[in-house]
Amino acid sequence: MTFFSTALAFVVTLGLLIVFHEFGHYLMARWCGVKVLRFSIGFGQPLLSKRWGKDQTEWVIAAFPLGGYVKMLDEREGSVAPQELPQSFNRKPVAHRFAIVAAGPAANFLLAILLYWLLFMLGVAAIKPVIGTVPPATPAAFAGFERGETITKIGGDPVTTWQDARWLLLSHVVDQSSSVTLETVNPLGHVDVRQVDVTGIQPDDLDGDFLKKIGLTIYQPDMEPIIAQVTPESAGSRAGLRAGDRILEVNSKQIALWEELVQEIRANPGTLLRLRIQRNSETVSIEAIPDTATEGSEKVGKLGIGPKIDQAEFEKLMVEISYAPGTAMVRAISKTWETSVFTLQMLGKMLAGQVSWKNVSGPITIADYAGKSAQMGVAPYLGFLALISISLGVLNLLPIPVLDGGHLMYYVIEIIKGSPLSAKTAEIGQQVGMALLFALMAFAIYNDVVRLIPS
Repeated sequence: MTFFSTALAFVVTLGLLIVFHEFGHYLMARWCGVKVLRFSIGFGQPLLSKRWGKDQTEWVIAAFPLGGYVKMLDEREGSVAPQELPQSFNRKPVAHRFAIVAAGPAANFLLAILLYWLLFMLGVAAIKPVIGTVPPATPAAFAGFERGETITKIGGDPVTTWQDARWLLLSHVVDQSSSVTLETVNPLGHVDVRQVDVTGIQPDDLDGDFLKKIGLTIYQPDMEPIIAQVTPESAGSRAGLRAGDRILEVNSKQIALWEELVQEIRANPGTLLRLRIQRNSETVSIEAIPDTATEGSEKVGKLGIGPKIDQAEFEKLMVEISYAPGTAMVRAISKTWETSVFTLQMLGKMLAGQVSWKNVSGPITIADYAGKSAQMGVAPYLGFLALISISLGVLNLLPIPVLDGGHLMYYVIEIIKGSPLSAKTAEIGQQVGMALLFALMAFAIYNDVVRLIPS
């Protein structure tokens, strides 16, 4: 993944989300009879500009792309010709102004529904929820889960993929459930129902793969400990490991499966490992020090080596999920609603100190995820777009002045008291909202930078 492709994926993501959001404002403004002076993608100096349409709206692409706006005719922002007063935003009834402002976030939710609808119709390849090796002394081990069992239900909800399992367990953890009921079926068809204790999951664990903290890992077919690829400039490359090497021992411990090798490497970040290797017809000894990587709150070792994979075995663990158009739409609406509610819950938990603020991400992390999801294929990228669109919609509905939700809050107050807020009160609110927004952005960028710094 090059810098250029990551930047391109980020620009496409940001551009599409902004266009949809602002076009929601634009269409509703036109339907309510408000004249739109400018439709801008980005802020600052215009790079491209063209006037078009009945009202000669100025369509602009500006220099700073992190946002956009629709500028409407408004007496509070300049003089308005008498014949155009009926088209002024401030002259419209509060219900019209409310609808115009709410249309932006609504457009983001609509985009998410359309993207999920496409995904559910076209079909999504996903990993079956088959449990891998259960680490000892974990909640899953205490509950009696075994390798090879398939999760079929969580808390009464059906589970089809690992993504379903992760989402449902995350929802229960965020709701601060003490335990979660999981139903599984083993390869012989025997059904078990078990209670898993999730009280040990801490707020910081949600920043990484909290399923490993529970003790639930993705099943992988048994693989021989044979190296198929070595990442350039990795710890394995520096140690002299090569493709085709079979690992026989690690620190005098015999290794029969690739999974055993991975466990030894992950458990020893920054620690010298003595490897006995079969290379062609010879047996050689190599010393390697795994690089240290951070996964959530856990530090793990990485050598940068990959196994020899039996593709046919892995394809058996995949499932293709697709639905008829009507069912796909129902599921898309449900998915968008559930994700929106969950996002609000996470924000509430953060404010209450029950979920770590490390989960807040800024433009650097979003750009990274945009590039990675685009590299994985069309379906992962569309899923990423839908998720970010929902996040943008929810964020804009927060009752913070400057955001759409702040304006909606003002209109609700206006409806209750029968008159608009005073200009002075609105101005103070704007200043407070701007300060909060800049503080949130600074914190998100700080989190982004921290993620980039090696542990």
